[in-house]
Amino acid sequence: MKLMKVSSHMTGTIDILKERGFIDNQTHEEELEGYLTKENRHCYIGFDPTADSLHVGHLVPIMSLAHMQRNGHIPIALVGGDTGRIGDPIGKNEMRQMMTLDTIEKNVQSIKKQLSRFLDFDEGKAILANNADWLASLEYIPFLRDIGRHFSINKMIKAESYRHRIESEGGLSFIEFNYMLLQAFDF
Repeated sequence: MKLMKVSSHMTGTIDILKERGFIDNQTHEEELEGYLTKENRHCYIGFDPTADSLHVGHLVPIMSLAHMQRNGHIPIALVGGDTGRIGDPIGKNEMRQMMTLDTIEKNVQSIKKQLSRFLDFDEGKAILANNADWLASLEYIPFLRDIGRHFSINKMIKAESYRHRIESEGGLSFIEFNYMLLQAFDF
């Protein structure tokens, strides 16, 4: 696939995203525009491999990455090969069904193939990352000491998605509660 590259100096990436309706509201406008005036800036979006196919809800984030790439930046498509073992509790009324490692890997490979239709991964033009590459070998106690200490349980349970699940009949499992920490570690 050959993508047309438009210099970010000719047309601002943010202007293109606003024009196409990708941005409704933003903070730190000047800092972000300043950051994007240089080429080869990185941006990322995560994809949860809970199915072997992406859906229409993924299209806007994928197209955002494609626009960034067309404007000389390097998109990172982050596939949650390890966080998919837990499942994002946001928007769910109960814990997700646990998938086998084989199923997750099959889904990851399928998502990679689908993303390749929109993004050019040749020669470092885009990065396809799988958080299983760094989370699978994570040691629990050092993780809690180094990362977990920066998270307030009080703030976490105030998050609407967690609060909703805690108040529900099924509750929120300890493994799902840790999802936020693992997601932050990806960033």
